[in-house]
Amino acid sequence: MIKVEDWAEIRRLHRAEGMPIKAIARRMGISKNTVKRALAAEEAPKYRRAGRGSIVDAVEPRIRELLEEFPDMPATVIAERIGWQNSLTVLKNRVRMLRPYYQPVDPASRTTYQPGELAQCDLWFPPARVPVGPDRGMSLPVLVMVSGYSRWLMARMLPSRTAGDLFAGMWALLGLLGAVPKTLVWDNEGAIGAWKGGRAQLTRDAEAFRGMLGVRILQCRPADPEAKGLVERANGYLETSFLPGRSFAGPADFNAQLVGWLQRANQRHHRRIDCRPADRIAADRAAMVALPPVAPSVGWRGATRLARDHYVRVASNDYSVHPSVIGRLVEVVADLEHVTVTCAGQVVALHERCWDAHQTLTDPAHASAAAALRSARLQVATAPVDTEVEQRSLADYDALLGVEGVA
Repeated sequence: MIKVEDWAEIRRLHRAEGMPIKAIARRMGISKNTVKRALAAEEAPKYRRAGRGSIVDAVEPRIRELLEEFPDMPATVIAERIGWQNSLTVLKNRVRMLRPYYQPVDPASRTTYQPGELAQCDLWFPPARVPVGPDRGMSLPVLVMVSGYSRWLMARMLPSRTAGDLFAGMWALLGLLGAVPKTLVWDNEGAIGAWKGGRAQLTRDAEAFRGMLGVRILQCRPADPEAKGLVERANGYLETSFLPGRSFAGPADFNAQLVGWLQRANQRHHRRIDCRPADRIAADRAAMVALPPVAPSVGWRGATRLARDHYVRVASNDYSVHPSVIGRLVEVVADLEHVTVTCAGQVVALHERCWDAHQTLTDPAHASAAAALRSARLQVATAPVDTEVEQRSLADYDALLGVEGVA
């Protein structure tokens, strides 16, 4: 085999110097056929040492027979079937090389999206504990949404993954977007639904939410991560580009930093669409469904009669209510930021939403009012009762008991 340096020199002499083949052969002391092959070659010569064979060669026909009948048979099972006693590594390498010839081809399709067609949704749990109370941090869920056409990225940290907080978070992000994609793609998140009996079944809350929006919620089949690859990659992008080097004072600080980062992230050049998400979002939004005239009912909602301790519970936390409505029916509404209690249309409690668990939050005004009511009740004096009592004669008792009177 000719050396690489000789091959390069032959081509230089012929192409740059214009030297004929016969002169090149005479100058370099090689045959004219060697010169012709060097000039005709499409790539530089490579040294290839002849293979010495492998100990797997002898059993390869048997491996092929098993793979033809069972394309997914593990290499460890193949080793057992053929009685393999040598290194398992060399056998696995040969099985890995042969298996594609017997498995059905499953090419990955390149999906394209139309403007307004869909957005993929997921919950990302950042590997960072966000402070929610004194000396206490929690790993809280972040709702992530990615539009298919524009790749517009939206995200917000939520207090929990329960239905009330999840749909409140979706409505908050869609409100910022100003429109609703025609399809919202989800996996089998508990608050969304699950696959049962071979078909997807949405929860009542999910059906009510999509009905108010007038769109579709598509549940991916189990074990199908490719169905929402856009949002999965967005989760990885958040973890590698947003999170490193940051510290957070609390959930509000986390969301504030996230908003600033998202503004820059949606201005970056996206390789797949060969432009910025900001360049496509206008066309994407124009093709979406308009926001409903009436906002969907989201968050925590309930009604109860206020007990004597004048507290209501929302997500394991207790919030004080003005004691003047004890015993009356109150309505409790909690969104992502506040807990509001009303009675007959009047606000009787307003608290910031607590992201911690098993806490008691007391409004000083409520505590003062309760103390005043207790004091006023204790100070109420009870008037003495003046009742005349009949005086009986002792003879009446003697006659009743059959006792002779003593003279």
